[in-house]
Amino acid sequence: MPSRRKVLAWGAAAAAGAPALAACGESPGAARLSAETRRRPGGKVRLVLWTWVPLQKSVALWNRTHPDVQVQVQIVPANTSGGYQKMHAALKAGNPPDLAQVEYYALPEFMLVNGLTDLSGYGADRLKGSYVDWQWNQGVFGGKVYAVPQASGPMGFYYRKDLFERWDADVPGTWDEFRQAARIIRMRGGGARICSFAPATASWFSTLVWQRGAHWIRTDPDTDTWIVDIDSKESLEVADFWDGVIRDDLVTIMPDTQAPWYRAIQTGQLAAWISAQWGDALLRGNAPGTKGKWRVTGLPQWEAGAHASSNYGGSSTAILQGTRHPVEALEFAHWLNTDPRSIDLLVAAGYGWPAARIDLKKTALGKPDPFFGGQVYNEVFQTSDRNVDTSWQWSPTTSQSFAHIQDGIARAIATGGTLVDALKDAQGKVVDDLRAKGLKARSAR
Repeated sequence: MPSRRKVLAWGAAAAAGAPALAACGESPGAARLSAETRRRPGGKVRLVLWTWVPLQKSVALWNRTHPDVQVQVQIVPANTSGGYQKMHAALKAGNPPDLAQVEYYALPEFMLVNGLTDLSGYGADRLKGSYVDWQWNQGVFGGKVYAVPQASGPMGFYYRKDLFERWDADVPGTWDEFRQAARIIRMRGGGARICSFAPATASWFSTLVWQRGAHWIRTDPDTDTWIVDIDSKESLEVADFWDGVIRDDLVTIMPDTQAPWYRAIQTGQLAAWISAQWGDALLRGNAPGTKGKWRVTGLPQWEAGAHASSNYGGSSTAILQGTRHPVEALEFAHWLNTDPRSIDLLVAAGYGWPAARIDLKKTALGKPDPFFGGQVYNEVFQTSDRNVDTSWQWSPTTSQSFAHIQDGIARAIATGGTLVDALKDAQGKVVDDLRAKGLKARSAR
């Protein structure tokens, strides 16, 4: 197991350089270590990939063109819906898949239990130039590579151009203008609202405070300490803003990407959606009758003329600890996420914004899209991606942190409380979670 100082270093993976992660009281999560098995001449390698993303077409292309290394896709529940639990159980049982879909925020959790393979020993470092720096750094801990980046989720503002024009509402460039547009739609929309507020998606809410310049977690490698700042001034400002629009009934309280939400999108009861680039496929696939009516612009800003953005989601192709074919697994992971043919297939499947360095105009992302009225809408997300604050960090207890925040938000919605109080309540719980892992942690104030 890595030293406790290494664990802290790993926690800064989102920033260049990162700090170190192994809690003294944390038991190893992997029953066996990765090791290369000697291949017999003419022998075939079979790799297993666990994912909830529809990667099958890309994998089928690999299998057709790489007959000696065959990959089998096994679909697992998404992330905290059971996928990560299944991965951790397989690590402990000593029968993990070779590769797995692991979101950027969850990588430190796997590092904490020694669940990922050190890929630097298999030549991963030389692949860095193929990827966007900040996404590559998501899988770098203690100066070594533990995951191949796949895609991210730069944020944007999807809106129904026809509805905004019908109700004479201006597309907002600032959050003050968002509130004004929300009031107009509330008055003129016949029951419609500008958008929904998702009460059970802390990861979505984190993008709003991320854009404001908050940093829920940071690290002090000199004192070997995690610093928790969920109730920072910036976070509370965002929470107070949404408390106001919720109180004034300007948004619909509704989980997104579920059946009632899709019906509201289809019928024009929701005029916009604050979400990531990968949301395009969800709109296209679940509201085909709205083709041509959508447009995309950047997130509303806190200061007029600014371009601050944030990221929602994002995944790596991780090689789990215990694989017997790390060389071939790394070769496949790199091909999957950089081969132009694979990228186009993944884009069509809605996997997100590529981690690979791309020429936008030479990919499927750079074409005018009829669903968005002929807009080359990914130019918006390209700008968004370039303006993400890449110093945002994740801790090895992010899943628990999200759970605390979601519980607090749900309680506030149900009882008439506030999001401000929900963040304040989560602050101490997150500190306690880190300490329970044997890590040093304190509040920022």
